[in-house]
Amino acid sequence: MIKNNTLAIIMAGGLGERLSILAQNRAKPSVVFGSKYRIIDFTLSNCVNSQIRNVAVLTQYQPHSLIKHIGIGMPWGLNQPSGKIRLLQPYLTREPTSDWYKGTADAVYQNISYIDENEPELVFILSGDHIYKMNYADMLKLHKEAEADATLAITPMPSDTLHQFGTVVTDERGRVTGFEEKVRKPKSTMVSMGVYLFKRELLKQYLTEDAGDKESNHDFGRNVLPRMVKDKCNIFAYSFSGYWRDVGSVQAYWQTNMDLLESLPGFLSDESWPIRTREEERPPTIVSSTASIVNSLISDGCTIDGRVEHSVLSPGVRIARGAVVKDSIIMSDSIISYDSTVNYSIIDKEAVIGDGCHIGFGTDHQPNKLDPRLTSGITLVGKRAKIPSGIKIGRNCVIHTGVTKHDFPGMIIPSGETVQPRQ
Repeated sequence: MIKNNTLAIIMAGGLGERLSILAQNRAKPSVVFGSKYRIIDFTLSNCVNSQIRNVAVLTQYQPHSLIKHIGIGMPWGLNQPSGKIRLLQPYLTREPTSDWYKGTADAVYQNISYIDENEPELVFILSGDHIYKMNYADMLKLHKEAEADATLAITPMPSDTLHQFGTVVTDERGRVTGFEEKVRKPKSTMVSMGVYLFKRELLKQYLTEDAGDKESNHDFGRNVLPRMVKDKCNIFAYSFSGYWRDVGSVQAYWQTNMDLLESLPGFLSDESWPIRTREEERPPTIVSSTASIVNSLISDGCTIDGRVEHSVLSPGVRIARGAVVKDSIIMSDSIISYDSTVNYSIIDKEAVIGDGCHIGFGTDHQPNKLDPRLTSGITLVGKRAKIPSGIKIGRNCVIHTGVTKHDFPGMIIPSGETVQPRQ
């Protein structure tokens, strides 16, 4: 039987706008990561490895691939008598205030009835779009020993990135005395990881109060936690010293994939803490006599005839003879054709790069004109895009999903440009 004293709720409904076309037609937690995984696999695996087997996943935006990936939870053993997983989607009722989720706190509030049905003593609220390995049992132990109302996980981050996170101030005992969400001059270098543990009744109380506040953003970081700190609730911080990254932007997503190449085999190959995922049966990878592979992560079913250097390849990728892939992420079943070069780019699933192309060429890092947040030089090629032979595409370019040769204005796409399907 399932022990219902602890329930984990994974927030997996985010729009993922900063991931550009990578999250255009899929929820951010279902984006491919680390060759064969999805981003949400890390949070799900943390739950199971921590012996938390009662899990609910809150979805909203483009949930189709996420629902297909999780299914009945078989890869994580959540389809057995000792485990349970539920995918909870927003729904409209006859109540006049009924609406889609307005924020992270509102998403949980709208599922209060599900929480009550399970009758847990404690509720974990977890982000589904972070990469890390963490034993939640250690945090649970701290929470109980401190007799805390709530506990949140914190980790140090560089000073120049603190404005992107909620920052946490604690006293000498580890009790939280301040919480600021994404401020320019934070009072602490410790950031919230989006891992919260609440007493159920206290969580219900504050979510209900927040739901009635018309001025609230209905967000845990912006509203609920600061209010709890102001009310002097007994909130403690659990300090985490391991690897943790929020992969919410294109640059962070690319860099975190590249970090795997420096940390292998430890991060993905720890037998005591396996990262589980849903996998398709694929044949072994073929590496021909003309191939060269340096410091790369290669999945099953790939065919390598060219050169792959410091890159991450998902299942079924084909790299033709004379082709060079460097500092790039190539997702499932994409084809890099003869004599083409892919540099510092992310190629989504089932894309075809024609012969003699150069993706990510030049040194001009002109920001993308339609999305000025793309400034790091990474070029994106969307799912099932077909790049005609001989085309050169610069830096910070976005080639949309499903484009064909008829959508390209010329043989050279300068840095910062976007190619979309023509109407």
